[in-house]
Amino acid sequence: MKVIFDIFWVFFKLGLFTFGGGYAMIPHLKEQVIEKKKWLDEEEVVSMLAVAESTPGPIAINMATYVGYKRKGFWGSLVATIGVVLPSFIIIFLISLFFDSVLENKYVQYAFTGIKCGVAFLIFKTGVEMIVKMKKNIFNIVLLCVGGVTLIVLEIFAINVSSIFFILFGAVVGIIVHAIVSHKKNKDKQVREEIEEQNKEEVQK
Repeated sequence: MKVIFDIFWVFFKLGLFTFGGGYAMIPHLKEQVIEKKKWLDEEEVVSMLAVAESTPGPIAINMATYVGYKRKGFWGSLVATIGVVLPSFIIIFLISLFFDSVLENKYVQYAFTGIKCGVAFLIFKTGVEMIVKMKKNIFNIVLLCVGGVTLIVLEIFAINVSSIFFILFGAVVGIIVHAIVSHKKNKDKQVREEIEEQNKEEVQK
């Protein structure tokens, strides 16, 4: 029971104090589940982000569900999802009661301007950390550069492309490259086995 409450409380705090959506939540999530609770390691978090981004639904909810299930199965995923959603639901419900007056308040507008800057920094920081800690190989570097250049070009020419295309492109390229590498490894292994078999035959002669 203590573990279930612990999962709920972690994600309730994340949902309560995180502004800017799922990407802005990532630094706080990593701090909680890696550094403090040690529920996941860095590589598992990167894999979780890939799964959460490529599956339907908000990334924050997907991340909470993933971590909760990893920690305590179905009930862990349930309380983690409820925990991360509940603060937003309560806050949005209260704001909706006074929506017009809240938005017209100049101090609220100033606060949102500052929050946007902070969120942009958090997302940028998370991206840099993921790049620094990812496995460095030719495939990852080339794919990262191609994706980065493509995004810059699309922004310059104001071309709106859904992020799902980047996810699908990365998935297809990853499958193709993995298939090629696996085929090469199997072929090399087969050649080595043939050579070893020939050497054994020569020794027996």
